[in-house]
Amino acid sequence: MLLVVDVGNTNTVIGAMCDGLVEFRWRISTKSRTTDELGMLLLELLRFESLAPSDFSGVCVSCVVPSVLYAIEKASRRYLNLEALVIGKGIRTGMRVRTDNPREVGADRIVNAVAAFQRYQSPLVVIDFGTATTLDCVNSSGDYLGGAIAPGFRISAEALFDSTAKLPKVEVDQTTTVIGKNTIHSMQAGLFWGYVGLVEGLAARCKKELQDLEGGTISVRCIATGGLANLIGKACSEIEAIDDYLTLRGLWILFELNQ
Repeated sequence: MLLVVDVGNTNTVIGAMCDGLVEFRWRISTKSRTTDELGMLLLELLRFESLAPSDFSGVCVSCVVPSVLYAIEKASRRYLNLEALVIGKGIRTGMRVRTDNPREVGADRIVNAVAAFQRYQSPLVVIDFGTATTLDCVNSSGDYLGGAIAPGFRISAEALFDSTAKLPKVEVDQTTTVIGKNTIHSMQAGLFWGYVGLVEGLAARCKKELQDLEGGTISVRCIATGGLANLIGKACSEIEAIDDYLTLRGLWILFELNQ
């Protein structure tokens, strides 16, 4: 089995994979932990599913929080007796990154793009709903072209709560109407449908620009992943599929490519 670790700014997703399929998945908060704290947490997660360190033959990590990477690498060596493959500079991806500075592109964005293109083999926009919402564009040749970064849904909600003295914190969920009959309903509608509008607008523009680059006739697919994909993505008309395991499958693909 392969242990895959996707470290985001807010959450870390850990998966146990076999033959490219996610057998088990855990989500923990991303925070500074010592090597031993992280190692013991990892062992407990594995033990809960009756897994042992000896069941794994490799570890692959995508990390956008450099301060936690050292503990992950060291815990892998100490508790699993495995050297982690970290997605970054020098890793073969099979994808040309056609941006001004390829080193600036987050590892998770490339991992998502690789996984999505291998599955769909067409120009596409990949939307990842995380702490920030990212849109990544891949052309029909499988080249990563760049994309857009917007404040994440929770960041947007927190900004509203923190910057307005009289507005309460509310639980945000999809509302049946946009016209609210009270303050809480109005806030919920504005946050949810306002964010849907942001995502739909960016996705539509990305798809149009990709179509123009491809000659104007080819169809562009739009795929979503990330923690809030099932809440926000299902309401976005531009999104045609939600893939909860996209990043983990991308880590499997890149691990296999670099053996």
